[in-house]
Amino acid sequence: MVRIGAFLVGLFFAGWLFISFLVGAYSYVVEPPAKTVEHEFHLAPKHVSFSFEGPFGKYDQRQLQRGFQVFKEVCSACHSLKFVAFRDLEALGYNEAEVKAIAKQWAIKTPSVDPATGEPATRDPVPADHFPKPFANNVAAAAANNNAIPPDLSLMTKARHHGPAYVYSLLTGFQEQPADLLKHFPDAKTPEGLHYNPYFANLNLAMAPPLSADGQVTYGDGTNPTVDQMAQDVSAFLAWTAEPKLENRHAAGLATVIFLLIATALAYMSYQNIWADKKKAA
Repeated sequence: MVRIGAFLVGLFFAGWLFISFLVGAYSYVVEPPAKTVEHEFHLAPKHVSFSFEGPFGKYDQRQLQRGFQVFKEVCSACHSLKFVAFRDLEALGYNEAEVKAIAKQWAIKTPSVDPATGEPATRDPVPADHFPKPFANNVAAAAANNNAIPPDLSLMTKARHHGPAYVYSLLTGFQEQPADLLKHFPDAKTPEGLHYNPYFANLNLAMAPPLSADGQVTYGDGTNPTVDQMAQDVSAFLAWTAEPKLENRHAAGLATVIFLLIATALAYMSYQNIWADKKKAA
């Protein structure tokens, strides 16, 4: 009796779920949900090729250094890299002396405490320090950025689908609102103080175009600093901050695949050798 009762109860709930599904499907077909402005005008990231993509991809150190320069001169005024230390820059090809100089000359100082008075103070960063935050707290960050808190960029390319391509698209995607958008969605006009960008989830963001003109930075290697080039370089740099061991992971994955192929071949040959006599006897 208990089993029959449990079966009937389960059948009752399964039936109601099935009926609910049919009612929902019918409602969706008869009265489909209204399309939103985000659904109509939000764009997928642009296609852009990076050297580190694919199973054999590797970082281009020169590009990473250029990207770091863009971050330093353009992005660091608002965004932080709280999971990256100055000494990590040695992986980009900087030597120890250069890293010390970069840390010492960093515009934002590291919070500290005056040992004599115990009062809050600041000091020059050292290679062991993580990049200091540009604002003391979120309240100060919001006050300086139209009530929006600039996100930390350490893991940004891991936090967004198509990370590096998303960052590149966002940086190069600022534009005027299309006339077609305002025609069909007149209430979706970009509010004052915000900026239209079809690659951002809700189409409007508080950040003004950070890369506004060619030549905004001067590359030491002679590369032409177009907006497109700077956007690619800083996107590559942020890919590195999010996954600095990517090349090691690729190498480990390749070694693992080779090992598994060899092990599979050896296992198959062992199988054939062990069971050869048995098969003949059969």
